[in-house]
Amino acid sequence: MSSGVNSTGGGVRFSPIEIRDLLVAWVALGVAFTLFLDPEFGQSLLRPGVSFSTSVFVKAFGVSLLTAGVGFLLHELAHKVVAIRFGQLAEFRADYRMLAFAIVGALAGFLFAAPGAVYHTGGVTERENGLIALAGPMTNIVLGVCFFPLIFVGPDIVTRIGYRGAQINFILAGFNMLPWGPLDGNQVKRWSTVVFIAALIPSVLLALFGLFVM
Repeated sequence: MSSGVNSTGGGVRFSPIEIRDLLVAWVALGVAFTLFLDPEFGQSLLRPGVSFSTSVFVKAFGVSLLTAGVGFLLHELAHKVVAIRFGQLAEFRADYRMLAFAIVGALAGFLFAAPGAVYHTGGVTERENGLIALAGPMTNIVLGVCFFPLIFVGPDIVTRIGYRGAQINFILAGFNMLPWGPLDGNQVKRWSTVVFIAALIPSVLLALFGLFVM
């Protein structure tokens, strides 16, 4: 996600606070996606009688961290780079309450992935703000398409990474294109309904494919 604030322009750089927030959000999303996509881990935590395999969880977490991490980091980096292209100072800030909610929600069987936002300077036009917002979900679609062929390549760990990478990135794209609150889709819609619909339809279809077909 991206959001406008008043600040001053600058080059591509990362502050210590931004790096911390990116790392925390990356790990939290890795946990959330592991619990959501592999619900047996959540069940084993909530039900004392269900066995829990630490080694299996670590492996699943590693895959989710790699795939969700790449999707999340490049999503936010895309917002940042496009914002800087329009003369903004852009910086990511994590929303710690929403990260906690994502983990709790994943345990309950649903996922609400709103880890924070890239904040950038005010003064951009609606078109520029729309393009900054659009950059994130479109990056996830490209990543999902890039991960997808790995599903058909061995060994098993590569297949799993391809599967999870495509699935997570398609879900991220579809979720972020929803026209609600601070999500990217709402900002794109404010700029252009035509562009919004053209981006929303494939994003949602790919997200549904990732959730119910893959």
